[in-house]
Order: sequence, then C-alpha cells, then structure tokens
Amino acid sequence: MNKLGKMIVVLLFRTNWRKLVFVCGVITIGSVLIQISTLFYPLSEFILPLPTSVSYYKSLQLENVRDGAIVVRLNSSAKVNQSMASSKNEGKELEYRREMNNLKSISVGKHLPSHMERYLLSLKPDEALSFVKKDIENAPLVSGDDPELYAPLFRNISIFKRSYEWMERILKVYIYKEGKRPIFHQPQLTGIYASEGWFMKLMEENKQFLTKDPQKAHLFYLPYSARQLQTVLYVRNSHNMKPLSIFLRDYVNMLAAKYPFWNRTRGSDHFLVACHDWGPYTLTEHEELTKNTIKALCNADVSQWIFVAGKDVSLPQTFIRNPKKPLKNVGGRRVSRRPILAFFAGNIHGRVRPILLKHWANKDEDMRIYGPLPNRLSYPQQMKSSKYCICPMGFEVNSPRIVEAIYYECVPVIIADNFVPPLNEALNWNAFSVVVDEKDIPRLKEILLAIPLKRYIVMQNNVKRLQKHFLWNVRPTRHDLFHMILHSIWASRINQIDQIPRL
Repeated sequence: MNKLGKMIVVLLFRTNWRKLVFVCGVITIGSVLIQISTLFYPLSEFILPLPTSVSYYKSLQLENVRDGAIVVRLNSSAKVNQSMASSKNEGKELEYRREMNNLKSISVGKHLPSHMERYLLSLKPDEALSFVKKDIENAPLVSGDDPELYAPLFRNISIFKRSYEWMERILKVYIYKEGKRPIFHQPQLTGIYASEGWFMKLMEENKQFLTKDPQKAHLFYLPYSARQLQTVLYVRNSHNMKPLSIFLRDYVNMLAAKYPFWNRTRGSDHFLVACHDWGPYTLTEHEELTKNTIKALCNADVSQWIFVAGKDVSLPQTFIRNPKKPLKNVGGRRVSRRPILAFFAGNIHGRVRPILLKHWANKDEDMRIYGPLPNRLSYPQQMKSSKYCICPMGFEVNSPRIVEAIYYECVPVIIADNFVPPLNEALNWNAFSVVVDEKDIPRLKEILLAIPLKRYIVMQNNVKRLQKHFLWNVRPTRHDLFHMILHSIWASRINQIDQIPRL
C-alpha cells in the first residue's frame, strides 16, 4: 500500500470525529451571526414579525403567501427596485434614531462629537434640520444660572438655548448675488429703518454662517432694502406702491428661472428683512413671496393678511443716529432717580396717538405726554427719568420707542392692538413690559399705578438684563440683536421641517 493510502487509513481510524464536527459547527454559527449583525435590522427582527411601518415584505408588494412560500409578481422588477430604495430609507431612519439617542447625553455648544458632525454633514440640509428639530423638541432642562442668558426673559430657556447652539453649529445661509445697488447690497445704517440695513451689513460680512455653495444652504437671503426700494422707485405723492411690488415680483421670478432653489420649496426656505412701514405691502404682487417666504418685518400687524404669526418674525425697529457709535447714550438711571411715572413725545398720526393726547396731554404732572417734544427738553433724558415709556403705534403698529425704552432702561408700555412684539417667539414680554389695549387709554394712569413697586422693580431689572439682546455691535457678539434676529428666522425654518428625514 502506498503512502497516501496509509495516511487515509490513519485519518479514518484515529481522528476524533465528534470534536471535529463540534468545532466546525461553532465556526459556522459564528460566521452566520457576524453576517446577520451587518444587516439593517437586528437578529430579533428576523425571528419576530417586523412592524408594519418598517416591513420589508410589505415594501416588496407581495401578492400572497401560499404554503409558506412568498409569491412575488412576475413583472415587479420596478417594484423590487423601489423596495430596495425603501429599505435604504428604513436603514437611514434607524441610523437617525440611533444618533438621536446619542444626543441625549451630549451638550451641543461648540463641541459636537466628530461622529455626530460627520453624520450631519452626510445629510441634505432639510434632513439635518429635521434631525435638529427632533433634538430641540426634546431639549434637556437647563439651570437658570447661565451667565449669558437670564431665564425669565425667555418663553422657554431650554428650547432657546438648544436651538441657538444648533444654529451656531450648523446653520448655512446663501445670499443671492443678483441685484444692483442701491436697492440691493447697500445697507442704510441710520434712521428709524436702520434694522434692515444693519442686518444686511452684518449678514454679508459674516464668515460663520455664510456659504458660497447653495446646495449646502439651509436658508436663502433676499438681500434688498425696503427703505432703498421706496427711495428709488416710489413716485412722491402718487400713493401708488404697485411699481415697488412689481419690481420685487420680477426679481423673484428672475431668481426662480435662473436657479432651482425657489421652485424646490416655493420660497419657504427663503427670507427677507424689511423695516420700512411699507415692507409688507411691497410683496403683494407675488403670491409665494407673500405667503411662503419667512418675513422679518418691523410692521408686524396680524390684522393684515401678510404677516403670519408663528412663521414670520417681528423685527425690532431701532433708531440709529451715529453708525460709528450705535451704542451711544445706551444706559439709564436707577429706580430712585426716575420721578416721572410715564413719558411720551412724538408726531401725532395714526389712530392711537390723538386719543392718547386727548386724555393725557397737559392733564397730569405724573404723565408727561407731549406731541412734538418741547425744545427745552432732552428726549433721552426724559426716558431715563421715567418709570414707564409709552410706545403707541403711529400709522402702523410698530414703533422705535420700544427699543429706545430698552436702551434707556425704561419699562415699555405698548399700545397697539394686533401688534406682535419683537422676537416674540423667543422672548417673554410679560417679564419686562406692559401691554395696554387701545380702548383702555383713558385708564392708563390707573393701570400703571396698580402695578406694585416690587413688580415694577423686577420688570425694570429685566429690561436692563434684556438690553444686550437688542444692541447692534459693529462686530457681532453672541446673543446680540444680529444673532437674535437670525435665530428667530432659523427657528421659523426649523418649525416648517418634518421630524424624520425621508429620501
């Protein structure tokens, strides 16, 4: 017998076959488990029936099941391809849920874990916003000892803080380059409409939030000035704003024809910032611009059909006299040095101011209510010497006096039915202001005197803490007015997003 035959005989009679079978079985089972672990679903989902919402069998459009055999339509190749795409979506949703669970123990801030950052970068902009929205809705409760944010000023400090941190981390804004000066890209930094100009200036100079790639943008900015639009196109004394509206309609139509981004969302991820009183009325020739675009407007009047509370943003109206020193005269006096109960001075127009003067002008020493301010008096000093600063509407509901009162640490008294206060989605205006119905103007002094001194001191202290959120800084700082406006626009966009991204 040759050597090969002898070796076969030895293996047959001397090998421990039980041990060999056992080892081979262990290796086989281990290999199967490793392969299963790499699939979309865990092992238990192959053993137990799958939930209807994630059923792979359902996505295959099964005809029926006979004797345990799965029967698929013969001409279902397209449906099978569709089911494969569906399975990918389901896998993405599972990955989404895993990442959301990871967020529960993460404080976002400026230190997002690298794996989370890579995951967000792999998503499309709307998917990333959907991911962020879910996390914001489940924001962990924060303590009230944050040195940067004073909790009583906010409706929900936990939601605001989480949302603001996400904005800092991922927000990207694309600014359209189209549009000629002075209507576009030429901010006006002085006067009572300066808010739109300051926002434009700081937005176009920004390096953190801007992107040159529109595919990465979460928001698209229409960089025009309502004030400049009025200055350039309005025919004096014509009482005709239609040419302004037609101009904006044609501008938006040009962008929609040149780029795919407007038509993709019908303008819902686009925003504009307009402080001029006519801002809302210049949009009316373009339906999608009026209804869908996020509008940051000083003229935030809910009685009009243009401003939509909850979607649009009430823009603070700031009167800037010196653009090189926007914070000049900011500050006030302590409570003991405010002998005047209430102060107002201004032109007499609109429906509210004539009533205010009729009841209170030259009627009471505690109520310093004027038309145009007498030359002997200083407007800032009168505000700094008053406990309450009356902020009645003029032709429109908005007034720069609200922010001026905050600058001079005077508790604002807002008299304008249907007005949405600035940045209302984030700020708790009950904590630092008084709102009086127009019909209650005759009872104005009674209403103010009914506020306990302790309550007034709390409100006045809150105004001082609030002040930094309403300041324009040449170089923006965290939580200042530029960032607060941008956050309100960001929050509006977040609220329009579905919770779970689906491709």
